[in-house]
Order: sequence, then structure tokens, then C-alpha cells
Amino acid sequence: MTVMQPVIRPAVPADLDAVAEIHTYYVRHTVITFEENPPPVAAWHQRLDDLAARDLPFLVAELSGEVVGYAYAAPWRPKPAYRHTVENSVYLAPGRTGRGLGGALLEALLAACAGTHVRQMIAVIADAGTDTSAALHRRYGFTDAGRLTAVGCKHDRWVDTLLMQRALGQPAPVDDDHDSHQTLAPRKPRNTPHA
Repeated sequence: MTVMQPVIRPAVPADLDAVAEIHTYYVRHTVITFEENPPPVAAWHQRLDDLAARDLPFLVAELSGEVVGYAYAAPWRPKPAYRHTVENSVYLAPGRTGRGLGGALLEALLAACAGTHVRQMIAVIADAGTDTSAALHRRYGFTDAGRLTAVGCKHDRWVDTLLMQRALGQPAPVDDDHDSHQTLAPRKPRNTPHA
């Protein structure tokens, strides 16, 4: 039996309908995301642009031309001192789990962040009654950082979150002039001609 390898690549605007559809499933049917209303496709366009402006990765997994998963690294918190820390998100299309796609996306996401200003990656994992996501993160070097008890209420149930953390590189040099290193702040759009 031949197993097709996914193509992991940067997301482009044409992928965002599929990304929104994948995410909508988890919003409506699970506690994996604490969102209660699926973001519209326009919000995904805004997220893609925002992450690109921050030099943070937004990736998709593609099989036979179909987007079957996505992952991105976003700022962990908005306060400036957190500028070297990101939170990851990894989602797979329903029916596409258990095939190594989550690992391929997480590995590519870690690689895309390596060598950048990012020094810590945080995973916030909702306790959905399975250890699958935590086990995936442990395989890629994440360690447990704590548990927040009953912090979310969705689908008539209280949900805990597990915090996991992984260092990505050497600590950045301390620079008291943080204003010159707002590395996670969005850049102004470049004036580039459109093809």
C-alpha cells in the first residue's frame, strides 16, 4: 500500500475557504477550540495577512490538491515582553486524523519558527477527553507547563486546558530598548507592484 506524503506549504488566500471549513467543524462539534461561532473566511484572510506582517508562519497540509489541515504560530500575548513567544494551532480535516498529518504540520511549524526571533512555543490544549494532541506535542519536545481547571464552558460542559511549552532556540539577547525590537508587531505593508 502506497501512503501519499502531504505537501506542507505556506498558506495562500485560495486555501482559506478550506481552512475555514475545517475550523468550522471543530467550533460546532467539539470543545477543542473555545470559539463558539465560526470565524468567516474574511477573518481568515485578516489572520493570514496579520501573521505574514509579523513574519510568523501559516501553513497548510495538502493531499492530492486538497487542503486537509493547517497550522500557524501566533503571538502568545499582546504585551511587548512576550514578543519572543508564540502559541501554535494545528487542525486537521475531519477524517484525516491518525495519518501523521498533525506531526508533519507541527514539525514544519517548528522548523519555520526556528532561527527567527521566536524562542518559546506554547500549546494550549483543551481537555477533550483524549490525550492525542498532548501526545503529539510531547513527541516533538513539548513539556507540560500547567493545567488551567474549568476555564472554558462550551457545549454545556466545563473544560480544562493543558499548557505545554517548547524552547525553540537560544534566548534572545536582553535589550532594554524593546521599542526597537517589536518583532511581533505587524509591519507596515510594503509598496509592491501587483502582478
